[in-house]
Amino acid sequence: MRRRGFIAVVAAAAVWPLTGHAQQSERMGHVGVLVHWPEKDPFAQASVTALAQALGRFGWVEGKNIRIDWRFSGGDPTLFKTYSAELVGLMPDAILASG
Repeated sequence: MRRRGFIAVVAAAAVWPLTGHAQQSERMGHVGVLVHWPEKDPFAQASVTALAQALGRFGWVEGKNIRIDWRFSGGDPTLFKTYSAELVGLMPDAILASG
């Protein structure tokens, strides 16, 4: 349960800068998420679900008013570094990384 609470707090912090944008315009928000675990890992999937639920509480729905670019490094430090640079290059409004 502590993990879900942590993820919800991190998600809230990640979308907080976007809340002003959502109230001022219909521009779609953009978040990059870098996950340390493999994509098929149960904890990674639980994290994806928890983030979607936390964003939903703030009115953000993926594909409707927010775009989320997911990257899963599977514990590979080289991939983590590569995906970090890739997400920065996409210039999202916020980047959320777990490790």
